[in-house]
Amino acid sequence: MNLIYKTAADMFLLLKKHLSKRKHKKKYTRDELPLRSELFSSEQMKQHGKNLAGLHQLTGKKATERLLERLHENEEVLIETTRQLTAVVKENNPIAPAEEWLLDNFYLIEENVRTAKRHLSRGFSRGLPWLASGPSTGLPRVYDIAQEIISHGDGRVDLENLVSFVSAYQSVSCLKLGELWAIPIMLRLALIENLRRIGTRIMADVADRARANYWADQMVDVAARDPKSLVLTIADMARSDPPLLSSFVAEFARRLQGRSPALALPLSWIEQRLSESHLTIEQMIQAGNQQLAADQASVSNSIGSLRFLTTMDWREFVETMSVVEKVLREDPSDVYIRMDFATRDHYRHVIEKIAKNSLLFERDVAELAIGMAREAVSAKTADERMTHVGFYLIDKGLPELEKRAQMRLSLSETVKRAFGRVPLLLYLGSIILITLLLSGYLLIMVRESGLPGWIMLPAAAVLVLGASSLGVSLTNWLATLFTSPCPLPRMDFSLEIPPEASTLVVIPTMLSDVQSAEDLLEALEIRFLTNRENNLHFGLLTDFCDAPCEKMPEDDEILRVAEKGIKELHEKYRGIKGGSFYLFHRPRLWNAEEGIWMGYERKRGKLAELNMLLRDGAKDRF
Repeated sequence: MNLIYKTAADMFLLLKKHLSKRKHKKKYTRDELPLRSELFSSEQMKQHGKNLAGLHQLTGKKATERLLERLHENEEVLIETTRQLTAVVKENNPIAPAEEWLLDNFYLIEENVRTAKRHLSRGFSRGLPWLASGPSTGLPRVYDIAQEIISHGDGRVDLENLVSFVSAYQSVSCLKLGELWAIPIMLRLALIENLRRIGTRIMADVADRARANYWADQMVDVAARDPKSLVLTIADMARSDPPLLSSFVAEFARRLQGRSPALALPLSWIEQRLSESHLTIEQMIQAGNQQLAADQASVSNSIGSLRFLTTMDWREFVETMSVVEKVLREDPSDVYIRMDFATRDHYRHVIEKIAKNSLLFERDVAELAIGMAREAVSAKTADERMTHVGFYLIDKGLPELEKRAQMRLSLSETVKRAFGRVPLLLYLGSIILITLLLSGYLLIMVRESGLPGWIMLPAAAVLVLGASSLGVSLTNWLATLFTSPCPLPRMDFSLEIPPEASTLVVIPTMLSDVQSAEDLLEALEIRFLTNRENNLHFGLLTDFCDAPCEKMPEDDEILRVAEKGIKELHEKYRGIKGGSFYLFHRPRLWNAEEGIWMGYERKRGKLAELNMLLRDGAKDRF
C-alpha cells in the first residue's frame, strides 16, 4: 500500500514539474507586448476617455475571478527576472538601463505587490461592473480604464491626467463608488502587469546575450588555437539556429568586432543571414538601442507611478470624482459639507448599498434623498433634523428612502431587521434558550447516572444557575459577532471650531487643599496650551471634600486661590488665540442617607447641573 502511495506521489510530482516547465516556457517569451500605445496629450486623454466610455458595454453575468491569479503569476515572473539579473551582475556582465532600474527598485515592486494582495481579496472584483466585449472581456471595467491610462502614458500616471481622464469618462458614463475606490488597486495591477511583460522580454534578452556570449567564446577560442577550424564552429552555430534578434546580434557583434581578422568570418555569416531579411548588423544594433531606451522609459515611468500611488491621498480623489458626493453636497441644511470624511463616506456607502439592491443608479438614490430633505424644508417641519440628508440615510427616514427606491432586501437582511425590532426579546430569549438546553442536557445525564429521584430538584436549581451564567456569556459573545456598531455622525473641526459650535472643556474634580487647587490650575493651563483653538473654552468643575458641616475653616482660602488663578489665566492669555477660563464651584448639600455634607451626586451630578446651567441658566446651583 505504501509503495502505491509513493508511486502515485512520484507521478504527481513529475506531472507538476512538467506542467511548471511548460508554464515557465510560456511565461518568458516576447509574445506579450508591454502596455505601450500612442502617447496622448492631456486633451487627447480627455477625448480618449469619452470614446472609451462609449465603447464599453457591461454585462450582468458573473465572470471568473482572474486578477488575483494573474497577480501571483506576475510576482513569480518578476522574482525570477530579478534572480537572473542578480546572477548576471555577480558575473560582472553588463546589464541594460531598464534592467538596472528593475533591479534597484524591486523592493518597491514587492511592497506594491503585497499591498495589492492585501486589498485584492477573492471576490473583490465580483461586485464591480464587468465588460461584455472588447479585449478586456470578462474583466472589470475599471481595470480596462487603468490599462488604457497606463498604455497611453507609457506607464506614467499623474494626478492631472488621471483626474482629467476619469472626469471625461464620467461625462459619458458614471462610475460606481466601488469603482472609484478600486482605481488605485487596478492601477497597481496594471503597472505590475506592465513590468511583468517587460520582465519577460528582459529574461529573453538575457538568454539571447548568454547564447551570444557562448558562441562568441567558442569563436575566440578556436580563432586563437586553430583559425582553420573556425568554419566548423560557424557551421555548429548555424545548425543550432540561434534567433538573430537585436539582443543576440548586438552582443555577438560587441564581442567579436575589432578582435582579429579571423573573427570577421562569423560576423560575415551573421551579415549574410540578416541580408535575407534586408537588414544589417548596424540596423539591428540601432533597433536594439531604441528598444532598450523604450524599455528604460517604460520601467522608470512605471516605478515612478508606483511611488505616486503609494503617496497619493485617494480619499480626496474619490470625493472629487464621485457624482454621489456632488449630489450630497446640495444638502439643504448645509451640514453635510461640514462633516468629517468618515461620516461622509458612511453616507455614500449607504447610497451604494441601496442602489445595489434596487433598479436605480447611485446618483438617482442620492438625488432622491436630497429631494426628501428639500420636501422637509418646503413643509417647514418643526424637526430641523429632517432637513438634513443624513436623516434619510442613517436615521428614521431611511425606511422611507428605501421604499421610494424600491429596494429589495435579501433574506438575511430581512431576518436581521426583524430581530432588530425586538432586541430585548432576542437577547433574553437567547439566554433562556441556552440555559434550558444546557441545563436540560445535564439533568438528563444526572437522571441516567442512577442517582435517587429526590436529588433532581436541587440538582436542577444548581444546574439552571450555572447554565444561566454560561448563557449570558455566550449571548454577549454572539452579540459582538453578529451586531455591528453604528458610528455616530461627526462634524469636521480639524481646521477651526465655528462660533455656533463653541465648546467648553471642563475638569470635574474636588478641591481638597490649596496645593491641589494650584496643581489643577497648572494642569488646566497645559491643556489650553496644547489645544489652542478659537471658540474652545476651559474650566474647572469643582466641589469641596465631604465634611461634617456645610462650611469648613479652610474653604474660603482654597476657593480664593482657585478663583485668583482662573482670573490670572484669563488675563495672561487675553487677546491670544483661544478661549476663556472658568471656575464652576458648587456648595455642599446635606445628604441624609450618608449623614454628611457633600456635593450633590458628585461627578455625575456636577456634569448634569452644568448642562442645566448652559441650557436654561440655572445659576443657583453654582
